[in-house]
Amino acid sequence: MFVLKHLWAGLYGGVLLVAIGVSTLVWRDDWALARNDALFLIALGTQALFLALRLESREEVAALVGFSALGMGMEWYNTAAGHWTYPDTGLFALGDVPLFVGAMYAAVGVCVLRMIRIFEMRFVPFPPLWPTLGLTLAIYVNFFTQHVWIDLRLGLMVATVLLFGRTWIVFTPAAGRRWRMPMLLSLALSALGVWLAENLGTLTGTWLYDGQETHDPVSLGTLGSWYLFLCVALMVALAALPQATRPEES
Repeated sequence: MFVLKHLWAGLYGGVLLVAIGVSTLVWRDDWALARNDALFLIALGTQALFLALRLESREEVAALVGFSALGMGMEWYNTAAGHWTYPDTGLFALGDVPLFVGAMYAAVGVCVLRMIRIFEMRFVPFPPLWPTLGLTLAIYVNFFTQHVWIDLRLGLMVATVLLFGRTWIVFTPAAGRRWRMPMLLSLALSALGVWLAENLGTLTGTWLYDGQETHDPVSLGTLGSWYLFLCVALMVALAALPQATRPEES
C-alpha cells in the first residue's frame, strides 16, 4: 500500500515522464509540431482529464498553478543567464523555457500535496510560522542570487536541520497502524527520486545543463538544490493543508 499510494500521488508526474520517454523514441525533427509543444499539450490534456474525472481537489489545482509559477520563474531566470538550455523550445514557451517545464515543477509539488492528503500526514512538532516562512523565502531567493552573489545553499541546508531536525512525519500506509519518519530523511529521499527523474530528461535531450552532453549524468551537486526546492514545495503544500501541522488528536 505504501508503494501504491506513492504511485497514485505521483500519477501526473508519471504520465509526463512516460510522455518524455516515448516522444524521444518516436519524434522526428521534420514534424510540424515541435516535441516540446506536444509535451505541453499532453500535460494540459492530462490535467483537464484529471479535473473532469475529479481526480484532484481544489487545493491541488491551486497548488499546481502556484508550483508552475515558482518553477517557471526560476527556469526563465537561469536560461536567460545561460546556466542551462532547452533545445527546440517550440511555440508554447516563456522566453527560452518551454511551458511544459512548468508542468514538471507542478507535478513535483502536487505529488507532495497529494501524499500529505493520501497518507493522512501530520508533521510533529512543527516549527513556528515566521521562522518557517523566512527560511522558505530565503531558499527561493537564493535560487536567483546564487549565480550573481554568494551561494548560500550549504548554509540554508544547515538551517533546515536546525529548524526541522526534531520534526517527524506521522503517516498511515494502510488502515490501522500509524508510522513515522524524520521529515529531513523524507526530503532527502524525495530529492534522490527527483534527481533520478531529472537524469531521464537529460538522457533524452529534453533539457541540458551548461556544458552537459546527453550521455552525461546530472551532477550529484544538484541533489542539494532539489532538497531545498522540495523544502519550498513542502511549505507551500502545508500552507494549502494547514491541518497537517496540527497535533494529532489522541
